[in-house]
Amino acid sequence: MSNLIRRETGHAVAVQEQVGQYLTFLVGTESFAVSILDVKEIIEIANVTRVPLTPDYIHGVINLRGSVVPVIDLSARLSRHCSEVSKRSCIVLVAVETSEGSQLIGMLVDEVREILEIPPANIQPAPDFGTDIRTDFIQAMARVDDVFIILLAISRVLSLDELSLLSDLAQSQEHLVANSD
Repeated sequence: MSNLIRRETGHAVAVQEQVGQYLTFLVGTESFAVSILDVKEIIEIANVTRVPLTPDYIHGVINLRGSVVPVIDLSARLSRHCSEVSKRSCIVLVAVETSEGSQLIGMLVDEVREILEIPPANIQPAPDFGTDIRTDFIQAMARVDDVFIILLAISRVLSLDELSLLSDLAQSQEHLVANSD
C-alpha cells in the first residue's frame, strides 16, 4: 500500500491508497473475481442434491456442517452453458445480505486461480453495452498486466427475488432433513 500525504488546513493527513484483495477464478475460459471479504470458504464439490423444479442455474443444495446451502452454477447464472464438473471445479461460499439476514450461498466455479492484490488505479467502471446487455452483475473491470478480469457484484449476481427463492429452498430442505430423522 502506498502512503500519500495531503495538506488540509495546515495539517498533514496520511491517506492510504487501498489495495483490494480479490479471489480470481475461471468460469469456462473467462476470468472473474470477487472481493476476498465476500468469500467465507472454498470447498471441494461434495454430494450436491438436485432440487426438482428449480431454474437451471440452481445446481442444487449441499449439507455444510448441518446447514443446507444452495449452490448456484455461476456459468448458467451468467447465461452460459451449465458447468461440466471436473477435478478442478469447486464451490466458493459467499455470504449475501438479504432482508432476513445473511444467506450463505455456494457458487460452482470451474477453477479457483489465486488471490490478487489490485490497486484502485487498475480498476475501471463496468462498460456500458447498451440496454440489451445486462451489466448489473459487473461491479468493475480490473486490469492485471494486459488482461481484464471481471469483478462480480456478488449482491447483484442474484436478484432479491431469487435470494428469497433460495432462502425458501434452504428452509424447506432443512425441514425435510429434520423430519426424516
